Amino acid sequence: MNTMDIIELIKQYQHLGIDQVIDHEKFNLISIVHHSTRIEGSTLTEVETQVLLTEGLTPKGKPLHESLMVTDHYAALQYALEQAKTKHVITPEFIQKLNSFIVKNTASTYNTVFGTIDAATGAFRKGNVVAGETYFPNFNKVEALTKNLAFDLAGRMQQDLSMREQLNLSYDAHLNLVSIHPFYDGNGRTSRLLMNYIQAVFRLPLAIVHNETKTDYYQALIDTRKQEDINIFRAFMDNEYKMLLSAEISKFEEMQHPKKGKGFTFLF
Repeated sequence: MNTMDIIELIKQYQHLGIDQVIDHEKFNLISIVHHSTRIEGSTLTEVETQVLLTEGLTPKGKPLHESLMVTDHYAALQYALEQAKTKHVITPEFIQKLNSFIVKNTASTYNTVFGTIDAATGAFRKGNVVAGETYFPNFNKVEALTKNLAFDLAGRMQQDLSMREQLNLSYDAHLNLVSIHPFYDGNGRTSRLLMNYIQAVFRLPLAIVHNETKTDYYQALIDTRKQEDINIFRAFMDNEYKMLLSAEISKFEEMQHPKKGKGFTFLF
């Protein structure tokens, strides 16, 4: 892996104009959707995801809900990027809106003592959640915690932040939202999307949590909570970001200066 400082990598990426390459954004978004949904159980390959999102063809022999998970995530990502252009203020309602896009066609309804809740609306959960050894906040604290998080993020985004601080802010939003676990479904996808939204507002390359590092991702979340050290998660995300940027810079440079004996090369 390129050992260059992450800020220098971002500057090199921006200087090369990689995001200006034809279809780069589309394929980058497809890659984000592919990895984020794979982490949550989708079995679609990246090629199947690409064909689904560009041609509308669902893969044969795979559950329909997996294709719906992919198309919902893509719609949510497009919505987030549109909102980033106007720097939409982060509010609890905005976070709920992101979640409602994420689970639009895959969410269930839940019968609770508070009545029937349609999770597709981005409603906050009305029950407690445990995942392995992790106990998430009691449901009656979810709304207040999400409100406090949104208020904190909105305030920090108004400050004059360095690029390093902007990155940390996006990582922190990701970590804190998934740690609140405010929704019935789509918490991980929504948290990663919120991270990408903040990066888009600051015009940073969009980070990807790679499916191949899913185990390390979960462990970083667990260790950060246990040790109460947010730098653990920040370091993990830095590594994911470096891996992505280094690979894209290498592919771009190879396209610009193909090795002898090769007639052409694919960028993505």
